[in-house]
Amino acid sequence: MSGYLLVLGLAALPAAGNFAGGVLAETFRVSERTLSLALHLAAGIVLAVVGLELMPEALAADLPWVPLLAFVGGGAAFIGLDRAIGYVQARMGGGEKQGSALGIFSGVSLDLFSDGVMIGTGTVLNPALGLLLALGQVPADVPEGFAAIATMRRAGISRGRRVLLAAGFAVPIFLGATLGYFALRDAPEIVTLSVLALTGGALTAVVVEEMIGEAHEGETSRLGPIFLTAGFAIFGAISVYVGA
Repeated sequence: MSGYLLVLGLAALPAAGNFAGGVLAETFRVSERTLSLALHLAAGIVLAVVGLELMPEALAADLPWVPLLAFVGGGAAFIGLDRAIGYVQARMGGGEKQGSALGIFSGVSLDLFSDGVMIGTGTVLNPALGLLLALGQVPADVPEGFAAIATMRRAGISRGRRVLLAAGFAVPIFLGATLGYFALRDAPEIVTLSVLALTGGALTAVVVEEMIGEAHEGETSRLGPIFLTAGFAIFGAISVYVGA
């Protein structure tokens, strides 16, 4: 049990970073241009998570075609997620912007879930590795939380619901950490790697279909591509220097 409590404590670090980003979005007035840049930065970070962490790990499998199929399955999972969001949107009577905000919320939740899986499985292998993974995710999760809550704010979602959703970001990372610690540690390696690839596919679809699309709604900035690549580079630096 002490090992599981350690996993939860480590998972709380990136969850806190994400929440801090949401608090910043609530504290400062966010222009459309600032939100667009924040979404580009967050999209670059998520793409780096997929390209530098999830897929290289998944493709190390003895049967790499299985995780590759799971990656495509992640795109199919996004379709189901998008339809579920549309259903919720219709039930809640929300507009198109609220549906887009919920899509970004779901994408950030998926990213946090994958963070939790990596922290949980990494801690099983070596607690020091789990600590490095958790610390490495904190600076990456701050802009994601900022972009998600700022998007909800622009969509007209009430402040009370925004605060609840910001706090709710802790749920997917704790679920992922629990799954990684209890279930995936005894599962065949191909299953664990396929779960990572499935998550990577869903994240890629969310970035392209939701984050980038939302980033180009309203006033944009020519600096968007720089923030996108900077986000990728920031996580790359974290992966190299913190995770080394």
